[in-house]
Amino acid sequence: MVIPTYDDVIAAHARIMPHIHRTPVLTSSYFNALTGADLYFKCENFQKAGAFKVRGASNAVFGLREDQLARGVATHSSGNHALSLSYAAGRRGIPCNVVMPRTAPQAKKDAVRGYGGVIVECAPSTSSREAVFAEVQARTGADFVHPYNDPRVIAGQATCSRELLEQVPGLEAIVAPIGGGGMISGTCLTVSSTAPGVDVYAAEPKNADDACRSFKAGRIIADDAPETVADGLKVPLKDLTWHFVSNHVTDIFTATEDEIIDAMKLTWKRMKIVIEASCAVPLATILANPEVFRGRRVGVIITGGNVDLDTLPWMKG
Repeated sequence: MVIPTYDDVIAAHARIMPHIHRTPVLTSSYFNALTGADLYFKCENFQKAGAFKVRGASNAVFGLREDQLARGVATHSSGNHALSLSYAAGRRGIPCNVVMPRTAPQAKKDAVRGYGGVIVECAPSTSSREAVFAEVQARTGADFVHPYNDPRVIAGQATCSRELLEQVPGLEAIVAPIGGGGMISGTCLTVSSTAPGVDVYAAEPKNADDACRSFKAGRIIADDAPETVADGLKVPLKDLTWHFVSNHVTDIFTATEDEIIDAMKLTWKRMKIVIEASCAVPLATILANPEVFRGRRVGVIITGGNVDLDTLPWMKG
């Protein structure tokens, strides 16, 4: 297992700078009053390709050697990593093959194809994703860029919290969503290296709470096919992300489906920004655990804004 260092983060930031946005940090007096905390929202919904995952994907793609380019890259993903890798591969002019669950949001599939990626669909389970991907990789010989259990990806994701800490001095805590753990691992890497006094909290759907149960049990517990509106948070932890979670995360909180949808809708309504359900989980957990965050300066990572506008969760009747 190769564990990325903060030197890898610095190198990643320099490598990907021409291909990403330094995303803004927004505040909301409404949410500050509601939570009793000073919240600072790092808006990766304004990132290239609409998600933070373009950071890790770009680091992997632009770090490839010349002799690796002809076969391109490949991955499996529920959406944002797939479209981010397709974006980065398109920028470098190399092929990109992605395995996606057939239930993945149409908006994300359309984005993958728009960036030039080739999609192979699979059943909506981790085991199906990995089995179909093995066939694709054997056929293409492409470089596998894992959506989160990859040191190149984690080093890239770590640049998000590196920017946040520069943009907002004096943070006391950072809250980010957790699925497979790429963003949380990157956050832990940056915080433990540069601001060890800052608490890192992970936020997870109650319907897909394998990371929370893993955290309490002290070992990885993996669910194969959980059902949640937070489609980007259905995958389990792996050995590399578990290293960061088990050593550096302060706590993991969960939110119900209704709490996630309410937080998503409230963000659209009060902040006038488009965020995905997965990105609403941190705010939902802050609202559900105000005593943990009250009176503190808290960074909240909004991970993406790739939403299928025809199937918004509060419109289901």
